[in-house]
Amino acid sequence: MGDARNVEDRSAAFAVWYLRAVAFVNFLSAVWVSLGQDVRRHNQENLFTPYLLTAGFASGVLAAFLAVTMRRRKRAAWILNLALSGPFLALFALSMAFPEIRRSPQNWVSLALTAAFTGALVLGRRAFYAKGDRSNPKLAAAVAAAGLPAASLLATVLVTVTNQAPDAARSTFLERWHYGTLRLVSVAAPEARFPGIDTPYWADVAVNVLSTALVLAVLYAAFRSRRAVDPLGDDDDKRLRELLQRHGERDSLGYFALRRDKSVLWSPTGKAAVAYRVVGGVSLASGDPIGDPEAWPGAIEPWLAEARAHGWIPAVMGAGEEAGTVYARHGLDALELGDEAVVEVAEFTLEGRAMRTVRQARNRVRRAGYTVRVRRHEDIPAAEMAYLVARADDWRDGPTERGFSMALGRLGDPRDGRCVMLECHDAGGALRALLSFVPWGPSGLSLDLMRRDRQAGNGLVEFMVLELLERAGEIGVTQVSLNFAMFRSVFERGARLGAGPVLRLWRSLLGFFSRWWQIESLYRANAKYRPIWEPRFLLFEKSADLLRIGLAAARAEGFLGVPGLPGRLRRGPHLHAPAPRGQA
Repeated sequence: MGDARNVEDRSAAFAVWYLRAVAFVNFLSAVWVSLGQDVRRHNQENLFTPYLLTAGFASGVLAAFLAVTMRRRKRAAWILNLALSGPFLALFALSMAFPEIRRSPQNWVSLALTAAFTGALVLGRRAFYAKGDRSNPKLAAAVAAAGLPAASLLATVLVTVTNQAPDAARSTFLERWHYGTLRLVSVAAPEARFPGIDTPYWADVAVNVLSTALVLAVLYAAFRSRRAVDPLGDDDDKRLRELLQRHGERDSLGYFALRRDKSVLWSPTGKAAVAYRVVGGVSLASGDPIGDPEAWPGAIEPWLAEARAHGWIPAVMGAGEEAGTVYARHGLDALELGDEAVVEVAEFTLEGRAMRTVRQARNRVRRAGYTVRVRRHEDIPAAEMAYLVARADDWRDGPTERGFSMALGRLGDPRDGRCVMLECHDAGGALRALLSFVPWGPSGLSLDLMRRDRQAGNGLVEFMVLELLERAGEIGVTQVSLNFAMFRSVFERGARLGAGPVLRLWRSLLGFFSRWWQIESLYRANAKYRPIWEPRFLLFEKSADLLRIGLAAARAEGFLGVPGLPGRLRRGPHLHAPAPRGQA
């Protein structure tokens, strides 16, 4: 069984590398004129090139895209390659019966490479198991049906405008359309058949690049990963809340599994679950699995199996150390992202010289007449909650809501009645800032939403956090999870005496990027409360997938999105992405 599996894997790997090599040659011959002419010369009359080898950007994109999808074990890509290479190989083999074709060594080499590729597809057929979306074929056909006529018409216009032939007038519209359509396929299309057409090389390349865009659009539609998985339903929500009641104190991020844009997979016993969202072909889980740690493997295994069945890349954002260890046992690698700031209420104090600056800032805000009101969401009347939601939207930083792994994405839902709201009012009674915390087990809180009026004075958020810590006993809270500080250890160790040059350089780079992103500022803002730092990890299968995982995470958190589609906090079940922890 093991030997057969090795043969399948090696065969699949050969097919992928063949497509990569063909894509490289196709791209190179498209920009290197002399090489393109050589490819053209070896692909006409009685000479043939191997499967998919032809000069041009479009053919290069096709081969490269097929290589990517084959690497992701897409079944549809395997079917398409076999459907193309099989008949090509059969016709190639039949043509070798003619003496003028079989006398060329090049044709024998092309036949051998094509046969090797097709054979690898057959031997490695079981390695291509990933499913696509059932609507993909119809969507790809629609894109091709609309795009091909448009692309060929644009190519005809470009050929007409750039035609330099002395007898250009003798060429007909149909001939120019035929010429342009051939250039869509390859820059090495024959010119002898079109005596009244002579276009510059850059125009041929431009037409081929145009077809490249069309090919990309069609391929994306044909091979895109399945997007919509069953979203979190009422039954899932109820079962997750039951698990959080029994095991919620284990992870401060557990309550965020109740986001409506997540899906959930359960262990066979129902004692554990993994909540995740599919973004850009990445199955993105966040935090620890929910439930009994002994049942975590039973939830992780079906999550990984589903990801592989659909060709998704599995990844986990913000897992704790215990969960990271369990994920690692299932083949994932770990990368430390940063640390979560956790404050134990019983150990927090404003006394001492180290807290002097914080104490003075709190007193300054208090003397200005600001006050803080602390309430559970269930104690806020509906009209007041609607006003708070409106103010939260008005004070949002930027046109879109942000957050995924450490944000709930809604405010005022009746099912979130145990959440805690902090409202800060000025001396005149006007609302100037608000914070919202989600439950963390029976006696903890985890920061969800942070908003303030930009016209208000500085230090309001710090003042509200201090008020919460001092009055936590009133609502039975013993620990509070604040912001996540990315790369916290780099800033801390890089500032120590004797830090090495690499660490100091890394700290300087992070400080530079902190001008645009809240990296160092979040660490400084959290450090003033003297918290316990709990490390959080990113889990992934392959290092080569980190870039794609990073892009998916940025999309999920709201840093990359569709322009002109701003999100808003909602009170109902249909919600947009939330604000990040730490967004003031």
